[in-house]
Amino acid sequence: MLKEYRICMPMTVEEYHIGQLYMIARHSNEQSDDGEGVEVMQNTAHTDPAHGQGQFTEKRIHLSGKLPPWIRSYIPRFIYLTEKAWNYYPYTETEYTCSVVPRFSVKIRTRYQNNRGTSENCLEVSEEELRNRIVDHVDILTDPVDEKHYKKDEDLSLFKSVKTGRGPLREGWREAEEVIMCSYKLVNVSFQVFGLQTRVEDFVHRAIRNVLLLGHRQAFAWIDEWYGMTLEDVRTYESGMQETTNAKIRSHQHEASDGKAEHSPTKEAREGEEEEEEERGKEGEDEGKGTAGNKKSLKKLASGSSQGSGGSNSSKASPTTPSKTSYLSSWFKWS
Repeated sequence: MLKEYRICMPMTVEEYHIGQLYMIARHSNEQSDDGEGVEVMQNTAHTDPAHGQGQFTEKRIHLSGKLPPWIRSYIPRFIYLTEKAWNYYPYTETEYTCSVVPRFSVKIRTRYQNNRGTSENCLEVSEEELRNRIVDHVDILTDPVDEKHYKKDEDLSLFKSVKTGRGPLREGWREAEEVIMCSYKLVNVSFQVFGLQTRVEDFVHRAIRNVLLLGHRQAFAWIDEWYGMTLEDVRTYESGMQETTNAKIRSHQHEASDGKAEHSPTKEAREGEEEEEEERGKEGEDEGKGTAGNKKSLKKLASGSSQGSGGSNSSKASPTTPSKTSYLSSWFKWS
């Protein structure tokens, strides 16, 4: 399923570069608890023949407890995504794969431009992709945020930047603001499991959209904290936050492996279960007819992948590690 998300921001592409790095580092740290969150495995300079000098990062996004119950029932208890990102700002490429389901992948191509989201093919995609894509404009002001993630100091209808004088935003801001840029994200979600493909791909796109909305709102609401930083400043901040985040995750995982941690459902997990039960009630009884077969086939797929190198797709999977997260942790933040 192919969608192009366009997210406008009241800043320039150059300012966004700093805000992006700051937001990812801080947001990842805030969303990492109880052994779940975003663990940075690599973050190094990288040169590409076509795109030039850039940065390569590899991360593990630990999750399980905050996945919907209908997904958790199909897969092993501990699961994580591997994120590989090549950042040649203002262009980036990101790939996500799953530790136990090799037929799942997400590929994201992103380009940032100083305009109002009016470029019809800024990523220079093929005619076939243009025909198949769905364009979705994400509005950081008017699109609703989940109540449990709402914070008054991140409400952009109330926020005013002290350093830049920008804000509060008003309806129609994308046409009215003089300083504006747009993030164009072409997202291809693929889940090749018969009977579950559409439902899982729809769910992942909803999760991606939620993360994009929340992350971009935060980046503008936090502008007074990062505005004026140099690229060197924000890289230093990023490095420090990565060490703190990794330490939080590994400490909890170590305790869990020693049998010291008590595992109980988080508040978010309990809320997710309640929401899922409500959703099941609305969907009716007809859906249940195909569930047993889907569950059996996906469990078999996950089991074969998690057993190691015996399967033909095992080279795509990484070693299993304990995990968990909000909006699927920090999935697809700004990739």
